[in-house]
Amino acid sequence: MGHPDELISPRSTRVAAARRLARRNFRTKERRFIAEGPQAVREAVEHRGPTGESTLIELFATVEAAERYSGIIEAALDAGARVHYASDEVLAEVSQTVTPQGLVGVCHFLDSPFEEILAARPKLVAVLAHVRDPGNAGTVLRCADAAGADAVVLTDASVDLYNPKSVRASVGSLFHLPVAVGVPVEQAVEGLRAAGVRILAADGAGEDDLDAELDAGTMGGPSAWVFGNEAWGLPEETRALADAVVRVPIHGKAESLNLATAAAVCLYASARAQRAPGGCRSVTPS
Repeated sequence: MGHPDELISPRSTRVAAARRLARRNFRTKERRFIAEGPQAVREAVEHRGPTGESTLIELFATVEAAERYSGIIEAALDAGARVHYASDEVLAEVSQTVTPQGLVGVCHFLDSPFEEILAARPKLVAVLAHVRDPGNAGTVLRCADAAGADAVVLTDASVDLYNPKSVRASVGSLFHLPVAVGVPVEQAVEGLRAAGVRILAADGAGEDDLDAELDAGTMGGPSAWVFGNEAWGLPEETRALADAVVRVPIHGKAESLNLATAAAVCLYASARAQRAPGGCRSVTPS
């Protein structure tokens, strides 16, 4: 096992390179992004790319954090990442939060080609069609992971997956399931439908009620939920692409649900139906 480099200077070219990743154009050019905090860094160390390399390239750690999270430091070094001791000043330079918890990693992009997602015959997919808020995007990705979704697709009209707020809001789920980015919504819908997936558009003004769909037994097959913009939902042309436009019923007096909450309800409804007897994930006794 190697050892962390000596305390890195705030004027180091490595610090400057990491700091530039706060900007999308540099992230895209370098195909690298920032992951902050022990949870995200641990996930990055364990995640492997197509050729088997760790997603974590480089790690900045305060001396205190290196002692507290010594297991992560050892794993990062074993995985071949370069580890630097860093001052609080340096952490503030490369971090996008006020309190980065002493660990900031530089990672390879990890999105998957859309064709690979289709080839895997997914049963549950979340499609973020017009989601612009990075915190919401990361939270929906986390919900999809928790519900056991097979993939997430961010269309070309949605926020950057690697926005630091998206990465933080995913709380590590970014590293758990395939994510395709920059897919035109029409291509996403056509590809998924051709793969045998039913397209469900989530919309508060939908003609179909989620409870009614569940009662009718129509949700046990492979499904893709299409989620829209936080403020104005899905445009009519996107709604028209779906096999059904479904609303989450409001039984109380709340005006509506926010995007992440609605996504969690929809994804878990599908996950439950798919695991029920006769669903596409149900186990047939031998």
